[in-house]
Amino acid sequence: MVSMTVSEFLSGWGLHGIYGALRRYKGVSTMAFNMKQYAEKMGVKAALSYLENDPEKNIPKAVNWVKLFDRKGIYSAAYPALERIASDPQNIWFKFIKSLYSDIDPDVRKKLFTNFILNSAITGFNRRAENEAKYDCNVPWAILMDPTSACNLRCKGCWAADYGSSMQLEREILDRIVREGKELGTYTYLFSGGEPLLRKDDILYLCKKHDDCLFMAFTNATLIDSSFADKMLETKNFVPALSIEGFEEETDSRRGSGAYRSVENAMKILKEKKLPFGISCCYTSRNISSVGSEEFFDHMVEMGAKFAWLFTYIPIGENAVKDLMVSAEQREFMYRQIRSFRRTKPIFTMDFWNDGEYVRGCIAGGRRYLHINANGDIEPCAFIHYSDSNIRNKSLLDAYRSPLFMQYRTRQPFCENLLRPCPLLDQPDNLASMVEESGARSTYIDRPEEVRNLTSKCRERSEEWAPVAERLWSERSWARDAAVRHRQ
Repeated sequence: MVSMTVSEFLSGWGLHGIYGALRRYKGVSTMAFNMKQYAEKMGVKAALSYLENDPEKNIPKAVNWVKLFDRKGIYSAAYPALERIASDPQNIWFKFIKSLYSDIDPDVRKKLFTNFILNSAITGFNRRAENEAKYDCNVPWAILMDPTSACNLRCKGCWAADYGSSMQLEREILDRIVREGKELGTYTYLFSGGEPLLRKDDILYLCKKHDDCLFMAFTNATLIDSSFADKMLETKNFVPALSIEGFEEETDSRRGSGAYRSVENAMKILKEKKLPFGISCCYTSRNISSVGSEEFFDHMVEMGAKFAWLFTYIPIGENAVKDLMVSAEQREFMYRQIRSFRRTKPIFTMDFWNDGEYVRGCIAGGRRYLHINANGDIEPCAFIHYSDSNIRNKSLLDAYRSPLFMQYRTRQPFCENLLRPCPLLDQPDNLASMVEESGARSTYIDRPEEVRNLTSKCRERSEEWAPVAERLWSERSWARDAAVRHRQ
């Protein structure tokens, strides 16, 4: 998802010219490929070092530096916007970039930038592209995995509860996933659960052993204390996404009394230690006015959050409550709010169901990410609990080439309207047919859910959203066409 965008951006720094020149000579394609990566890395290292010296002063100069190396003008259309950002200290993205240097420990920042840009976006991107072509399958930018299904909270409407609380991925399995992933080009790993920090020792072990990777965790924040923050400072490559449902009333009503205060306490500790963190929000029919409010986002920025991942509620599991699904009107509200906040709030925000236009639809099935639950089942998505592979008896590569994952590969994007990206929420017949044709099974051990039962719960909202998405897509198409005409 993000890695492709970053990689494409970096390739525009004129470094493609070296690669192109070398490719014209016979017998040096491998050397050219390696030299391209080396040149890209050296260029990025120079840029990062340049900004470290005096970020506020050098942000404007960085744009000129990019233009100098972009000899073919690949990103010329973006320069007016970049120059406006770079020349205006009051611009929201200028403030955001500046905050990464003022608010984050320098050693942590260098490690994260190195792992994200150099390892994941350059080395990883090239390796993933090579292996996708070689094996004719998707290779993900990120792997989401559950160290445990256990949790110290009992949140209403949580799909993870249906997995039970007794499943674990052993340290050896977690380590093997990372090793196999890196071989194929994946350098970003995320943890969910359950509550992943119940396994904090194993997570820290992975961070130290694989210090060339970026690790993140979706956590309820109850286990983040000063001692753990100090260990994060030592590893430097772990970033938490704190689960929050809006303000105190909304968060506690779903997660239990005191949950909101736990999150705020964790934020204060992380901010004081100059550690980066973000938030993870599930918006429902009951909390959307809070999660989507100016007041909430302003407060999160004030608390120090650098990113916000937004997910919409999906009724997964036989006992899931349909009423928590947002209406088409509420989904459009969030669509417009998030786009407004990107222009006005210094926080990187992504709404995974409403941002399909930026990532060409659905990112699951290994196209950009996948999910491995605590039982080892390799699922196309954290919200799609069906599988035909298990990490205990299959390699990652074999799973990527399994019938279910190949269904995803051949069908993506699932709709030309990229505001209807999801094969469950927006295209329920797509998910049902992929599961049935691949022979995948439900990964709920005690209460397996038949796929047609799941998709039936989403059909009404899918039909309600379709005309709204068509109207919004037409608006976006007009805006894109107008932008092209303006550039011409």
